[in-house]
Amino acid sequence: MTDAATEPLRGWRFLLFVAALALANVVMLSNVPGYTILVPYAAGNLMGVNPSFGTWGTTDHMIGIALGLPFARWFAARWGERRVYAAALVAYALFAAVCASAESMWSFLPGRIALGFAGGIAMPLGQALTLGEYAPEHRTVGVGFWGLLSMMPFTVGVFMGGFWAEYFGWRWLFLSDIVVALCVAGVVAALLHGRPHRRRITRFDTVGFVLLAAILFGAQTIFNMGNDFDWLSSPILMTAFVVVAAALPAFVVWELGERHPVLDLRLFRHRNYAVAVTCSVVGFLFIQGLLSLLIGQLQTLVGNTSSLAGLVYMMMIFCAAPLAAIVHELNRNIDLRLVACLNFLGFAVTLSWLGLYDKLASFDEIRTPMVFFGFSLAMFFAPLGALAAHGLSGARLTRAAEELALLRTAAGAFGIALMGVVQFRRAPFHQLSLSEHFGGARSVSLDLFGQLSGQLQALGFSAAAAQSQMARILRQQALVLALDDAFFMGALTFVFLAFFVWLAHPAPLALRLRETLARLRAAEQMEQP
Repeated sequence: MTDAATEPLRGWRFLLFVAALALANVVMLSNVPGYTILVPYAAGNLMGVNPSFGTWGTTDHMIGIALGLPFARWFAARWGERRVYAAALVAYALFAAVCASAESMWSFLPGRIALGFAGGIAMPLGQALTLGEYAPEHRTVGVGFWGLLSMMPFTVGVFMGGFWAEYFGWRWLFLSDIVVALCVAGVVAALLHGRPHRRRITRFDTVGFVLLAAILFGAQTIFNMGNDFDWLSSPILMTAFVVVAAALPAFVVWELGERHPVLDLRLFRHRNYAVAVTCSVVGFLFIQGLLSLLIGQLQTLVGNTSSLAGLVYMMMIFCAAPLAAIVHELNRNIDLRLVACLNFLGFAVTLSWLGLYDKLASFDEIRTPMVFFGFSLAMFFAPLGALAAHGLSGARLTRAAEELALLRTAAGAFGIALMGVVQFRRAPFHQLSLSEHFGGARSVSLDLFGQLSGQLQALGFSAAAAQSQMARILRQQALVLALDDAFFMGALTFVFLAFFVWLAHPAPLALRLRETLARLRAAEQMEQP
């Protein structure tokens, strides 16, 4: 083996390597929010399915990512990080081609799940490969750079998804994935050719993985289909519920007795890890769910074009990008619990702010709270990741980072479906309330619906057409108020988390200053959305 093959990359090779892996990471992460803005287009094109069915392409994709994460470590130990990473990107390109060519939801959805699985394998390996090429004195800079990239999917990724949909077609999102994945795989294979690898064979927890997959996909199926199929009245959803109810206790018992579990539940004995994971999982459930719900409603309810809806999310980059680049350094000098607490309160204020708007809110009014949302989003991942890592080292630290990423990703998938459930359930309540207020028996003196009906008929509407138009307006406003309820629910949850995070022990500053390569790799994975 030549010395050149074992030396870290330097000069233009290092810059090309970092740029290529950064581009691949942004593209893979953007397949969640970037696709979310495409849902109305994809749902209409895939045999005209309901937009709620189109959302399955986001949620099941995220479950695929979560299930791919445990395989990254196992595959890399057997065949090496660079080989597995390049192979995962080739597979990613293949599954992106399946999504781009799909003609029905039933061929598109398996492609999205497989795409997520390949991405779940590639993303942590890309982070590890990148950080390994940095000089030791510059590795904290590498973590900051990767933190900056983690904000791009929520901002630039959403905007690019809307741009593809509006001007070229929604399938171009996946066609661009093919080009990027194959190019990056070629760059990595060429630059790291000949790198040695010491093979390590460990037993994979197949039983635990199968049980975990059954739990995640079963629960996600219930959340996805509940509104449309009347929950447990559906035989399919009842079957899914029975599977989850049987698999969950079996999974817990099996994992506690397994030497190499797919999900090490014993880590929850550490108070800081348990508190940080709870805050991260619950918080991200609302963050991902509310962002996905809002971006869909900006198009289907408010009437924004996909590019304009994406521009709303671009507003977050002004605070999120610079702050994400330096937040790792800030957390080394401040009590992590205080940082997380203040950030949760910032989320609560911003979500309450967003919950006060109605359909008439203009782009100028919405963009301001979105800027502050970007500030809080940039501060969300790093403090909780550092808090979770307190007291852990070696292999346990690596497992903790992997499991935090897995649980948070699954929670994000659940959040997208659950926030849709909240809006769906609250809309009839507001519709009934508005009907009584503006045209019911208790407001006969107002009878605003009667006045509006008269005005519409004076404009040439028939009585039936006027009635239909008023019902549409009423339904539309009820959905807006239900969306506000989801934001207020998120605000209350973050207030609770602001107090809950203080149950963790303080992380001593001296421990946080020992930035080993393993700890930095764990920080990268914990801070990745």
